[in-house]
Amino acid sequence: MVIDIFRPDQWNNFFLMVGGGAAALTGLVFVAMSINLHTITSDPTHKNRAIGTLTGFSAVFIICALALIGNQNHISVGIEWLAVSIPATFIYIRGYFRAVKMGGNIAMLSISRTIFGTTCYLVQAIGSILLISGYIVGLYIASISMVVSFISLISGAWLLIIGIHEDQLKGKKYGN
Repeated sequence: MVIDIFRPDQWNNFFLMVGGGAAALTGLVFVAMSINLHTITSDPTHKNRAIGTLTGFSAVFIICALALIGNQNHISVGIEWLAVSIPATFIYIRGYFRAVKMGGNIAMLSISRTIFGTTCYLVQAIGSILLISGYIVGLYIASISMVVSFISLISGAWLLIIGIHEDQLKGKKYGN
């Protein structure tokens, strides 16, 4: 008999709080994107930053929502976390390289931000693998990394808004 190391009663509040915050921020980013759709789709840096930011917040929400499903053990929570974090990692990394390839604003693209965000995703994946393997420390590692990833996601959303604003000011300056 395998003893389950996942204690949902001890984690529900964490997943509710983080998932609710991610849902709220996803909505705010989505609205900001909708209002500025032309500016975002016209610039490879903005477009890929928007995709990465929206994907990141959505991934956090999905992971938290899945973790709150009843009657799960550490293996199912770990598999779900891994299944969401791996594609999110790919989308995040791909966005940087697509923006560079498409001629995005190099001054606004930051390899250090990309490395930081990617590291957060990869640490979540490592934590989920540890959790699947039966180590409760994996849940702590993945959870802390998820919270730390908010630094990258929130700053990415802020940089998107600032970039859009600067582009709009340039358009007014040049009569566009």
